[in-house]
Amino acid sequence: MHETGKTQSPSVDGLPAGARGQAMLVIILGLTLSVLDSSIVNLALPAIARELQASSAHTLWVVNAYQLAGLVLLLPLAALGERLGYRRIYMVGMAVFVLASVGAMLADSLATLIAARVFQGIGASGVMSVNAALVRLTYPRSMLGRGMAINSLVVATSSMAGPSVAAAILSVADWPWLFAINVPLGLYTLWLGRRSLPTNPAASASREPIAPLDVLLNILMFTLLFLGGEQLGVHLGRPEGSSSSLPSGWWLLGAGVVVGFVYLRRQWHKAAPLFPVDLLRIPVFALSMCGSVSAFCAQMLSYLALPFLLLEARGLSPMEAGMLITAWPLATMLTAPIAGRLIGRYPDGLLGGIGMAMFACGLWLLAAMPADVAHWDMVWRMLLAGSGFALYQSPNNHTIVTSAPLARSGAAGGMLSSARMTGQTLGAVILGTIFAVSGGHGGHAEVLALSIAGGFAALAGLFSSLRVRRSPAEHSRD
Repeated sequence: MHETGKTQSPSVDGLPAGARGQAMLVIILGLTLSVLDSSIVNLALPAIARELQASSAHTLWVVNAYQLAGLVLLLPLAALGERLGYRRIYMVGMAVFVLASVGAMLADSLATLIAARVFQGIGASGVMSVNAALVRLTYPRSMLGRGMAINSLVVATSSMAGPSVAAAILSVADWPWLFAINVPLGLYTLWLGRRSLPTNPAASASREPIAPLDVLLNILMFTLLFLGGEQLGVHLGRPEGSSSSLPSGWWLLGAGVVVGFVYLRRQWHKAAPLFPVDLLRIPVFALSMCGSVSAFCAQMLSYLALPFLLLEARGLSPMEAGMLITAWPLATMLTAPIAGRLIGRYPDGLLGGIGMAMFACGLWLLAAMPADVAHWDMVWRMLLAGSGFALYQSPNNHTIVTSAPLARSGAAGGMLSSARMTGQTLGAVILGTIFAVSGGHGGHAEVLALSIAGGFAALAGLFSSLRVRRSPAEHSRD
């Protein structure tokens, strides 16, 4: 693909204001489409199953195929971005995403739809793997906190907006239109991105090539862990299927751990490893990654448990529950810009610790709600949780990106996205286990899930607070 973007030398600190705005618009559009498509089809699964004459279990792979394809290629594509250029990987990823969206829109069988979703996931992985690295090239160092705050805001709102966007589309059109909307937006992103995205300096000629075996081990490790989590998280949620699916789920997870051990041993002494163990040796980076996994685990646990609590245990209507839960992303949207402006004025670890303390308190207060609680009494707890998560996410992402050397920005960004998806998968597994053990959705399981989510939020706050004791020099290794 011909390069016509803004070329940067290592001495250039971000793009000028006008070019920065255009580049950030491209980054926002690509990230929105990639994150939105992970949940936008959930509401249409029954209709897809009926029209394509497929079982509900098989139809779930319309969602799983996208998530799995995206997860297993994040780190390989991030490494490729360091060698070939982040802009090039982003643009190729978006092109694949658009073409796959056309395939999904025209699919006439479940097999072709799942195949299209695999390629959609591959394209989305190209976008997400280099997203944070492009933000780092776009913003000057003094304003990077604002860029990361915008990124965090887009991820948070897009994650929550999927069902709402799907409901609006499905109220006037059939399920293929869920994929059709990607085409004009994706084409516009490609057109604007070709003109405005920055290009990173070429990698050193001595950079170690990517070993095909490492890519294979990376794919195999994440696939086994994902499938094991899917078995335990989805099937354990059905008491009638728990006894038969439990062994296979645990076996898959165990196999993933064994493959991961072999994979990480191969990476340990490499200068620029595919799985960035070199970055995990940086204390603030490792603490930030542990905190990110814990925080997203808490987020997913609470996101999944709240609808069950409000709809089934409290007897609210879908409209009432939806309006109440909207307070959460609204608080995130309002707090994220504030968090971005606080980055640089206060230590990231301090901001993250306060944010996770707020998040944990909000979750525990939601778990402690009395049965006859008023709607306003739910809303302020949602607002507290949403604000706390926003105050944590932007500073934490800022630390993850800036604690890595500039030449390893791609690996840092890939790990950022991997931590999010790993935490969300872990949260789904834990919730499925809770539902299986409790034997239903009568309210006790949901309260327990929110309480455990609060514990994971508190753990993330602890990891964040430990970073405050690190020297400032460890936070920026450009």
